[in-house]
Order: sequence, then C-alpha cells, then structure tokens
Amino acid sequence: MARWRKQLEQGLNIRPGEGPAVVAGLALFYLLFTGYFMLRPVRETMGVAGGVDNLQWLFTGTFIATLACLPLFGWLASKVRRRHILHWTYGFFVSNLLLFAVLFARQPDDVGQARAFYIWLSVFNLLTISLAWSVLTDLFASEQGKRLFGLLAAGASLGGLSGPILGALLVAPLGHAGLVMLAGLFLLGSMVAAEYLQRWRDRHPLPAASEQPGSRPLGGNPFAGATAVLRSPYLLGIALFVVLLASVSTFLYFEQARIVSETFTDRTRQTQVFGLIDSVVQALAILTQVFITGRLARRMGVGVLLVAVPLVMAAGFLWLALAPVFAVFVVVMVVRRAGEYALVRPGREMLFTVLPAEDKYKAKNFIDTVVYRGGDALSGWVKRALDVFAEHPQLAMLIGALIAVGWGLTGGWLGRRQRQLDSSDGQPGAPNK
Repeated sequence: MARWRKQLEQGLNIRPGEGPAVVAGLALFYLLFTGYFMLRPVRETMGVAGGVDNLQWLFTGTFIATLACLPLFGWLASKVRRRHILHWTYGFFVSNLLLFAVLFARQPDDVGQARAFYIWLSVFNLLTISLAWSVLTDLFASEQGKRLFGLLAAGASLGGLSGPILGALLVAPLGHAGLVMLAGLFLLGSMVAAEYLQRWRDRHPLPAASEQPGSRPLGGNPFAGATAVLRSPYLLGIALFVVLLASVSTFLYFEQARIVSETFTDRTRQTQVFGLIDSVVQALAILTQVFITGRLARRMGVGVLLVAVPLVMAAGFLWLALAPVFAVFVVVMVVRRAGEYALVRPGREMLFTVLPAEDKYKAKNFIDTVVYRGGDALSGWVKRALDVFAEHPQLAMLIGALIAVGWGLTGGWLGRRQRQLDSSDGQPGAPNK
C-alpha cells in the first residue's frame, strides 16, 4: 500500500505530507460544487420561467444584490479571524437555503419567488466559490499552487459532475424544495473540510510565515477590496480579465437559454437538460485538471492557462457566425465551460498566491463578485440590444470573437506579471504591483 501510495503521489505531483491537505481540498470543492450544481439547473429553469427576454433584468438584479453584499462581506472579513470567515459566510447561506426550501414547498410556481432564487443563487455561487479559493491561496504557497490547484479543481469538477446527475434523478421525487435542503447539507460538509484544512496548515506552517494563516482578523474597512483594485495595475488587469471572461460567458449563456426554452417547454425536462449539459462539461474537465493543468503551469507558466481558452473561443465564435446551428453551439459551449474549469479558473487563482492576505480575501472577493457580475450585467444589455436592433444575429458572434481576443491578450500580460512577482525578492503586495 505504501508503494502504491507513493506512486500515486508522484503521478499527481504531491509532495510528502501534502496528501491530507489535498484530500481536504478535494472534499471542500466536491461538496460545495455538488450542492451548487444540484441547484444550477433549478436556477436555469427558474430563469426561463421568468421569460428569456427578461434575462438582462435578472443579470442587473444580480449585480445590484452583489453590490449590496460587498460591504457586508468586507465588514465580516475585517472583524473575524481569517480562518472563520468561511464558516460565518457558509453558515449564513445554509440558513438561506432552508428558507427557500420552505418557500418552494408552499408556492412552487410563484414567478417572483423564482426570480429571487435566480438572483440569490447567482450571488451565492460566486461568493462561496471565491471564498473557498481565498482559503486555498492563503494556505498554500505559490509553488504549491502551481502543482496542486489544478488537482484541487478536479474536486470541483467531480462535484459538478455528480451534482447535475443527482439533481436530474432527484428533482422528480423530491421536488425543488427537497433539492435545496439537500444542497444545504452538502454546504455544511464543505465547512468541515475547510476546518480540517486549516488545522493541517497549523501542523505544517509555511517556512517563511511569521504567524499562522488566519490567526487574526484582516482589519481595514469594508471597502478595502475595491480601493486595492483601483490602485494596483496588477489587480486591475485581473479585473479586466474577469470582465472579458464574463462577457464571453454571457453571450453564450443567452443563446443557451433561448435555444433550450424553444426546444423544451416542460420545466422538469428543462432542469434535466441543463443538468445533462453540466455533466458532460464536468466529465471533460476532470482528466485535464488531474493530469495536465499542473504540469502546464509548472513548465510553461500561468499565462498558458489564461490564454489557451480565449483563443479557442475566438475561433468558436467565428464558427458560430458561419454556422449558427444547435450542434455547433453545444460544442462551443461545452469547450468554453470545460476549458474554464480545467485551465482558466486554476490559472486565475494562481495569480493571487503572490499577493498579501488582505488582497486574497477582500480584493479577490470584490473582483470575483462585483466585477464579475458587473461584467455580466453590462454584457447582458449589450447582447440584448444586438438581438433587438441588429439585422444579422451573426454580429453578436463576431463581437464575441473580438472580446475573446482581448481576453487572451489580457491573460498573457497577467501571466508574465505573475511570474515577475513570484520571482521577485521585494514586496509583491506593494502598491506598484
């Protein structure tokens, strides 16, 4: 068994003593994403129920709700110890899930309730996922991140694979209320995994650390994340990267909602279709995350993870402009999402490993939530305007290709800057970063 374990660790590029942390990180993401992806098809169904032509309003509502959450999270991050930020935040969301379960059980077809859940889950997924990655960037050194973040992201893909399957199987017998309650249990499990990961780092402190991660509150003010982004070219570059990513995703998302709503009219069937798409995406992402992502990052740098998918998406948009059919759309959508989970997301998180702790929580959360949802809202209105006023639907796809090219150029610059900060002996968190 010891020989097999050693060979497995070598194959996955795990160093001695890191095994328990890898298992805890995998469990953290698996449980979080299983719960979320059980609910994601429910959200898509409720978004369709509110009318495909109204999606831009849901995106705008999500952005406003995200803005409202920013000072609340900033206040929490300033007042409690870093190691407890995740527990307080996830505990709050568990109470929200219980409330929605009661509402769905009483009024399952209420449109206003459906729209509220759509907005809530759109805030929930960005905040909880961003916070989980904040914990990892806080607990792992930059070198460990390059080796392990792709592998840990595989836990997210496994959860993204099992969640839609569970949702598709259980939505009929349990209903939407039952799925929401079950998702709450998975979120509680991810809290336990995060606590174990913190305790592991306590037993294995980073060599250069002057104190244990999470030993005291971050301090500062609730808006420190936003001000940090505005005064840092590096963080502004990450923010621009996220806006362009969100724009590409939104253009494809609107097409997905339109096609599925026209093809399937039953709400349960829509949930099952969205779940099947999610399952295919996650299955394709897992092998890449386990065997390719970490090796690419170590040998070619973070930049390659941030450039490959945007360039492929530029070609995909051009393909859609020339052949705007359902089969082509499915291929482009699956490639985009699988590539984002396997390459772009781990690469994006590696960018934060060279930053100080406050930026890993506050600035990162501001970018992952407010900036991302702001990009969603803006691109949602742009896409809607193109659909209404443009004479040729292919115009939106051509604009999407240009956005993808800009996305790739920004990713290339960030990869080079991250390498400079990682190799620098100065203070990477200084204002001139």
